[in-house]
Amino acid sequence: MYDKGKILTGLAVFVVFMTYPFWNNIGRAAYVKPELEKPRMAKECVENVEYMRAEHMAMLNEWRDEVVRNGMHEYHSSFTHQTYAKSLTKTCLKCHENKDKFCDKCHTSVAVSPYCWDCHVDPKGVKQ
Repeated sequence: MYDKGKILTGLAVFVVFMTYPFWNNIGRAAYVKPELEKPRMAKECVENVEYMRAEHMAMLNEWRDEVVRNGMHEYHSSFTHQTYAKSLTKTCLKCHENKDKFCDKCHTSVAVSPYCWDCHVDPKGVKQ
């Protein structure tokens, strides 16, 4: 009535089948950072590079909420100790002029579609 051998064999086949993609790709799948165009006009960003790589979207969301809801238009950097306008177009795109070679190149490599351009004008061919 109980086919212990068949059940254990079936479970083993199931586990092997379900985990195959993971152990088959060990050591092969590696993220390669895209070569981004560095800003020509600025020597440093509003925050350090590591922070901006990891947290820029959260920062932009925070800026949006603070500007739209609270009317707070200035950002005080803990990295440069300067004050910046909380603006995608006036602050970020002032230095990162070429959206295609900076923003889009990185977002495409990680398969992310930011919604910045749902509200902001896409700067294609427009020099800020």
